[in-house]
Amino acid sequence: MQLSVPNSDPKRILLILHGSIGDVTRALPLATVLRKGFPQSYIAWSVEPASRPLLEHNSAIDDLIVFDRARGWRALGPFLKQIREKHFDLVLDLQRILKSGLISWATGAPRRLGFNRLDAKEFNWVFNNLHIEPFGESIPKIEHYFKFADALGLPRGTPQWDFFLTPAERASIKTHLSGIQQSFAVLFVGTRWESKRWFPTQIACCADLLHAEYHLDVVLVGEKPDERLADEAVKESKTVVTNLVGRTSLREAIGIIELAKLAVGPDTGLMHIAAAARTPVISLWGPTRPQRTGPYGYGDLVIQGRAPCVPCNLRRCNIDRLCMQSITTAEIGERIAVALGRDDAKVVRDVEAV
Repeated sequence: MQLSVPNSDPKRILLILHGSIGDVTRALPLATVLRKGFPQSYIAWSVEPASRPLLEHNSAIDDLIVFDRARGWRALGPFLKQIREKHFDLVLDLQRILKSGLISWATGAPRRLGFNRLDAKEFNWVFNNLHIEPFGESIPKIEHYFKFADALGLPRGTPQWDFFLTPAERASIKTHLSGIQQSFAVLFVGTRWESKRWFPTQIACCADLLHAEYHLDVVLVGEKPDERLADEAVKESKTVVTNLVGRTSLREAIGIIELAKLAVGPDTGLMHIAAAARTPVISLWGPTRPQRTGPYGYGDLVIQGRAPCVPCNLRRCNIDRLCMQSITTAEIGERIAVALGRDDAKVVRDVEAV
């Protein structure tokens, strides 16, 4: 449904999405749609530090307005003052929670477009004066974000991502991969939810399979809290693994994933980055549903774990992640074969050419 509202050519647009790396990655193509639809408009994005690197140097975005969540309420006043002073005339509230609703309302923008009351949380809808239609959990999140483009009457086109890495970042990536001698696969080690994590033995067996059967080097990526899990996996593996967990920035991890032949790992932000980079990603699912939050374009490579409680949507598990344990190396191997045999199987750039 296209919204019938005055002033259909906004001059100053704000997107609000402080969410996870996965959510911000999925929403990024919407910024490109807005830039194409309103080429002369000033477009800003309200974000928190963890996801800011995804938006840096993006040609569709003129400004990043960062809320320093770590400072809590002390950061709120100056942040809202900055938002208000920008004089936005259109706000897209992509987060559907109380905080994003308050930010939207605080802009004073005459048009504040958010989720329908049936899809929003924490009275978010009260703070926006325009709403997209309700869709519930029946459509993928990226599709839900594109409904904002539909409401504004903008053509979607094919989703487009570009993380615009700098020459210095490319040079650092080359250094990180200096020990790689051939095409490689990336394994995502950890997740923010304890219940989504796979086990060291699974990671090690996957690395061994990739090297022995598919002649791929293996690179581990993840955040500092994942270092212990990565070390355990490396000890169990019979393969020489390049362990970069906790040793790269997010933007460096993006560049490494862009160069990989394929990627494997659980439901995490790096999974969505892989899909955005068109690196075939074999995603491992336990407590969450791939139908709603799966990687764009790679539904055929999904592996759903098995347990009576799937999907529980719980951050912690009381039965030792039975669903994740149920995923076998053989299943992963089957999806690897599918990934490498796809019509769009990735042609890997030479690391030396980065």
